[in-house]
Amino acid sequence: MPLAESVLGFARRVFATQVAHAHCDIPCGIYDPHLAQLAALTTIRMNQLIAGLAVPSHTATPQEQAAYAAAVGRYVAVKEEHAELCKKELRVLWGDYFRPEHVQQHPGIHEQFFNAMKLASKVRQSNDMQAAQDLLKAVQGIAEIFWQTKGAKTTHQPSRQGVVAGELVYPA
Repeated sequence: MPLAESVLGFARRVFATQVAHAHCDIPCGIYDPHLAQLAALTTIRMNQLIAGLAVPSHTATPQEQAAYAAAVGRYVAVKEEHAELCKKELRVLWGDYFRPEHVQQHPGIHEQFFNAMKLASKVRQSNDMQAAQDLLKAVQGIAEIFWQTKGAKTTHQPSRQGVVAGELVYPA
């Protein structure tokens, strides 16, 4: 045993690591709520596509039933993936970007993030258009605050994403 301990001790000294300190996961300081908004907008589009599918009748062929099941499966998978992406982007902003001085300026910010995260979970778990629209609105509210903390005024612009419509918040 003493030999193993001395070998391990030597290895620890030779391959010693140093603790790196950074204020966040991405020390470059690049943060933006845009991807969270796009992810929320995508959940709206997937709900539109799901709602637009014609449910096969009881006389449908096996191929028609399989095509329907495949389309629903794809749309639901993409909706769930983007709801989770929205949550991830919100977590990064909430945990890494927003600092105590931001919370002092916007005392309801924790509740806004918490509610947006819960909405994203609801969107993931169900095919609920209203929840998806509420998620986009919640993310837009967070985007407004984000840009205020950067000293920027904001503007709402059409997403220009075809039938999904919707708006995105940008710095003015």
